[in-house]
Amino acid sequence: MATSRWTAAPAQSTVPAQVAVPRRRGAVLERAILDAALEQLSTVGWNGLTMEGVAAGAQTGKAAVYRRWPSKEDLVADALEAGMPPLSQPPDTGSVREDLLTLCLAMRDAMYSRPGFALRAVLHECDGSLAERFQSVIFGRVMQPAIEAIREVLCQGVRRGEVRSAAVNDHVCEVIPAMMMYRAKVYGSEWMPAEIARMIDDLIVPLTRPQG
Repeated sequence: MATSRWTAAPAQSTVPAQVAVPRRRGAVLERAILDAALEQLSTVGWNGLTMEGVAAGAQTGKAAVYRRWPSKEDLVADALEAGMPPLSQPPDTGSVREDLLTLCLAMRDAMYSRPGFALRAVLHECDGSLAERFQSVIFGRVMQPAIEAIREVLCQGVRRGEVRSAAVNDHVCEVIPAMMMYRAKVYGSEWMPAEIARMIDDLIVPLTRPQG
């Protein structure tokens, strides 16, 4: 009996092909790892973050993470340092009240950005000596720039006659960022724009306006 010259075509595999990830080195790989750490912080929080999970998110090996950051604390500190968006130049609209509102809304946007969510996760979940590990990052990247921007806005108000010069001091300049961080840390609740406006109208404007 003659056999057919034709044979069935081999069945096509249904297993999806692996997508090759380009090999990355140096700053490109470090940026991917830091981004993956911020993503983990903003989704699973400090307690849920693992070096293995960060490595998987960055599509690299765990050894590549540990080679650069020997501990979870070191990695998170650098991720927060690199990720927090800088505040723009202090506004100058011609009104201290409007300048402060614009600045505070920019601060609020930074707090609810992905790095901001990561920072809030650290604030919520870390206490004691672990929280102290991140104080320099929080102060240097969040608090100090905000305080200096508020100081510049108030100095502009002094030059326009809207603010008395004695009101431009450390205590007054620290009120707004301290209140915003306090609510984020203690209550975990958001600042709505109307609440920010009310804080400025009820507290900062009366506190700084010229007397007499």
